[in-house]
Amino acid sequence: MIGKIFIGAVAASCLVSGSLLISGAVQAAPLITEEEAKLPPPKGAIAAERRGILRGPKVEVLSPSNTVSSPMKLQLKFESFGGAKVDPESVKVIFLRTPNVDLTSRVKPFIQADGINMQDAELPPGEYMVRVDIKDSDGRPGTASFTLKVAPK
Repeated sequence: MIGKIFIGAVAASCLVSGSLLISGAVQAAPLITEEEAKLPPPKGAIAAERRGILRGPKVEVLSPSNTVSSPMKLQLKFESFGGAKVDPESVKVIFLRTPNVDLTSRVKPFIQADGINMQDAELPPGEYMVRVDIKDSDGRPGTASFTLKVAPK
């Protein structure tokens, strides 16, 4: 009897938390909620690429490459240099708003040493600036800021 109650409680907590492991697949909760989307953007924020010769790891956005509908595929590629490896535990994903929203826990199940591969990221319609910070095994930092554009349904 206690075992059945425990299993039921675990299943209920998984459903309430928004992520449930089914046959090894993770179903994602919304990447950005409606409430977070309504927060004001930071003043003067723009998505920018860093140019120059840097030895720190690089973050490249593979998908989406343009305006998409939700749910969308969020795929980022990490590249390290000089024999160093990207530390998956160092990855931070921030939704740039006032105040900023840390999305790291929402993408954590999809983070690997070579990037992020989230098949069904849910976002409300709009434009969202996101920053990804990473470090390599030598402690060198890398960062990328980009804009996700989500079309109305």
